[in-house]
Amino acid sequence: MTVIAARLYRQGQPAEPVSLESCPPIPDHAKGEAEDFVWIGLHEPTEAELRAVQKTYGLHPLAVEDALKAHQLPKVDIYGDQLFVVARTAHLEGDEIVYGETSVFVGKHHVISVRHGSARAHTELRAQLEAAPTLLSNGVDYVLHAILDFIVDGYLPIVETIEENVLEIEKHALDAFLDREDVMRLFGLRRELIRFQRVLGPMAEVSSKLVHLDVPYLDAAVRPYFKDVYDHVRRVDSMVASLREVLTTVFEVSHLLESQRQGTITRQLAAWAAILAVPTAIAGIYGMNFTNMPELHMRYGYFGVLGVIVLLCSTLYVWFRHTRWL
Repeated sequence: MTVIAARLYRQGQPAEPVSLESCPPIPDHAKGEAEDFVWIGLHEPTEAELRAVQKTYGLHPLAVEDALKAHQLPKVDIYGDQLFVVARTAHLEGDEIVYGETSVFVGKHHVISVRHGSARAHTELRAQLEAAPTLLSNGVDYVLHAILDFIVDGYLPIVETIEENVLEIEKHALDAFLDREDVMRLFGLRRELIRFQRVLGPMAEVSSKLVHLDVPYLDAAVRPYFKDVYDHVRRVDSMVASLREVLTTVFEVSHLLESQRQGTITRQLAAWAAILAVPTAIAGIYGMNFTNMPELHMRYGYFGVLGVIVLLCSTLYVWFRHTRWL
């Protein structure tokens, strides 16, 4: 079912459902209340359904084409007396950020939202707004703000989840070597954050335009709400930038710790090689089987040589422990 909801609102209160093909309940030339409007929510509509809405509400053909393709960066377009806004939704699946698109057509008495690939429906948002008719009575501009704010609010949990994953990898890096899977995961998260910033930049521009530009049907009293959306986007963008630096730091620290551990292992191997060189050298000397070796005829020569080996090896072991080579 692509039509999630289609309802007429009068003075902030839901009045009656509407159909896509019926004439607009509030034509632009009518003398009704300014806050009366129709809000239609569509999820991945077919071309026929969107064309029916276009014919009924006079949507611009270029905006309809963009809404059908659903491969647009966030933007704000003005077509005569209508406003067309594209926003990108995002949700996390494992370590991958999956993106969707929400297009919003705003007219004098209508708001039409078209969702593609979004994991969060507007059903909860609509219920919250209907529970506060005073806010909903502000009209189409407030509904546009609520949709954008709903989308941007979904960004923060993504960053927080990735941050927790990075902290987990960081803790693991301090305890042991990072294996190939951990390193690939670090680079994967960094790649996802870079792509996320490519969305956050245009989203910030969209919010900024709605604050500063003179666009149709945006009342001056509602502009501070869009400023709040802009601040939220900038906050998330700042968190993403900081998280990218943390990822780089984790990788560098892991590399330094790995080099340090390898150096420690190398020193330990060198120390043990030096200790084992003592009995090897002594055994090599007495293994040459020369005739004139006076120690060969000593009664306690064997035990003396073993004692010398133990003494020298013990001395070297204590010294290497003292110098932290072992």
